[in-house]
Amino acid sequence: MTRIELEKKSTYYRKKLLQNIKRAKAGHTGGSLSCVDILNVLYNEVMNVSPENFKSPDRDRYIQSKGHSVEALFTVLGERGFFPESDLETLCQYKSHYVGHPTRKVNGVEQNTGALGHGLPICAGIALSAKKDKKDFKVYTLLGDGELAEGSNWEGAMVASHYELDNLTVIIDRNTLQITDRTKNVMNSEPLAEKWKAFGWAVKEVDGHDLIALRDTFLSAPFTPGKPNLIIANTIKGKGVSFMEDVLKWHHGVPSDEEYTIAINELEKLEQELEEA
Repeated sequence: MTRIELEKKSTYYRKKLLQNIKRAKAGHTGGSLSCVDILNVLYNEVMNVSPENFKSPDRDRYIQSKGHSVEALFTVLGERGFFPESDLETLCQYKSHYVGHPTRKVNGVEQNTGALGHGLPICAGIALSAKKDKKDFKVYTLLGDGELAEGSNWEGAMVASHYELDNLTVIIDRNTLQITDRTKNVMNSEPLAEKWKAFGWAVKEVDGHDLIALRDTFLSAPFTPGKPNLIIANTIKGKGVSFMEDVLKWHHGVPSDEEYTIAINELEKLEQELEEA
């Protein structure tokens, strides 16, 4: 896909996830907007996974460790045909499988997540099994930068390095905000690149909203043969909606009717500009 085509996808995803959050009256809005470009590139340009091959042992695996940003994941899975997009009209409703965190009851979801710090250890195990079974599939997981305070991440990082899991790629959605404050003020994990390198990982840093740079970075893995891959994606919480960008309160929140109208109008204006580009 061209840059314009990918940007159109991302704009569509942003509109849909906001629509779903507004209807459900619940959602982790800012983090979903910050990571949706990453999911766009993974599912449309990088990973060998689709509704048709989701049961195949040779498919690529994606686990969203920052499971609270499920609205982005559900939106992309729906558009890709893993389930009818209309299913998301039941988001957060009684007896719906579409709840506030990923669940395997939803087609396309590999693993229940939401308890932070679980995605990387699970993915290390999956990647290790691929090595032992001599399978070529790739394993991806998305972490929030605030999530790195969970010690299980660092245990998983050591395992992945020890077993030379270069078929594993971790992406950090580094939007610098978590639920109560700047991540650096809650539990500083910087310098990120140096820490991961010290744990034996190959590290690349990228603009998490530059869709072509994201694609090229993903496709260049393994960055160093024998080392697991770490991508630091520098993002903006609330990306794409002016009054949400880099604003703490939008970690979780539902826009008012007026705010929703402003947000959709901004995104539709961007869609029109992309059509004319």
